[in-house]
Amino acid sequence: MDVSSKVLSELAQREAALDAQIEAAREEARQTVAAAESQAASILRDAEAQASAMQTQHDAQLAAQVTQIREEAGEQAREQAQATRQQANAKLGHAVETIMRAVLP
Repeated sequence: MDVSSKVLSELAQREAALDAQIEAAREEARQTVAAAESQAASILRDAEAQASAMQTQHDAQLAAQVTQIREEAGEQAREQAQATRQQANAKLGHAVETIMRAVLP
């Protein structure tokens, strides 16, 4: 083998080694990307589950608040109705007294 053949052979070996390194780097990059995509998908699923749980919790709190407001409003309405009845009864009693005084000597 002459010198130029040795140089060409050595260059071919180096090229083959570099090609192997490039292919190994590409494979490693593919694996890294796949792992990152998998991790991103997992994070997204977790976030969606957490958002759903938070929405469910919020809905439950809102329903409880609505129920509480309705109960308080109902209680206030009952109290106002009772107060109105008492006032009406008092006025009726006063009216009866006034009529009795006017009619009876």
